[in-house]
Amino acid sequence: MKLTKVILALVAILAIAMFVGCNNQNQEQTGSTLEGKITMSGSTTVLPIAQACAEEFMNQNPKVNISVRGGGSSIGIKDIMAGTVEIGNASRDAKGKEINKAKESGIDLYQNVVANDGIAIIVNPKNTITNLTLEQIQAIYTGKYTNWNELGGPDMNIVLISRDTSSGTYEVFYEIAMKKQNIVQNCIMVASNNAAVTSVKDTPGAISYAGLGYLSSSVKPVQVNGVDPTMANVLSGKYAVARKLNMYTNGAPQGITKTFIDFILSDEGQKIVEKQGFIKVK
Repeated sequence: MKLTKVILALVAILAIAMFVGCNNQNQEQTGSTLEGKITMSGSTTVLPIAQACAEEFMNQNPKVNISVRGGGSSIGIKDIMAGTVEIGNASRDAKGKEINKAKESGIDLYQNVVANDGIAIIVNPKNTITNLTLEQIQAIYTGKYTNWNELGGPDMNIVLISRDTSSGTYEVFYEIAMKKQNIVQNCIMVASNNAAVTSVKDTPGAISYAGLGYLSSSVKPVQVNGVDPTMANVLSGKYAVARKLNMYTNGAPQGITKTFIDFILSDEGQKIVEKQGFIKVK
């Protein structure tokens, strides 16, 4: 009888040890010992990457809270300079004047490249146009062309839609596609990639531009200089209107912010980047 009690006691001890061991292992696997808060703001292009990665990171680390909001690339960089966020998302590189202004305030705008992207020129699916040169795009947005039939398309007025000037997508389009030529004043300015896509979808004569991750069957991306806006063509350098997607920090990321950015740059994080329709950096 005593022997039986001893055996039962040993079995109970082993069971408890196994439970504790499994529990500890689960804590390590989920990263439950990591805790803290990260706030992000900025680019609406980077937004889906930031949101999807934040969601998965918080799933793995329940004690971590990540807050993500948009506003545009300029807002993200301004918020880093103001010290109100840990990460400023930007779909363009920081400008020289921004870097200098930050330095004057003791802020080091540190660039963390988390993805690559192309900017697709989009038209309504009813439009028969399939290719535009950079020169034609410039002429459209400066008002030289006002009807699609002037470019071999249907007899339909061109409706210009652009991102607002706080957008990193606008900045890249302005520099690469427009060669810094001013866009005509009657252009409709919208606040996000989604708004640009929706406007083109709902307006047969419209033209706009958006990041690759926002493309859908509701709009038609056209070739630029005969090259399709695809991931492969962006990576090879064949597609002209391309850019890096960034998460800026004040100096090299530290602590939980570094852990989060390292996660985005990991194989798992880069798969999330691709799932969102963007191009991995490695």
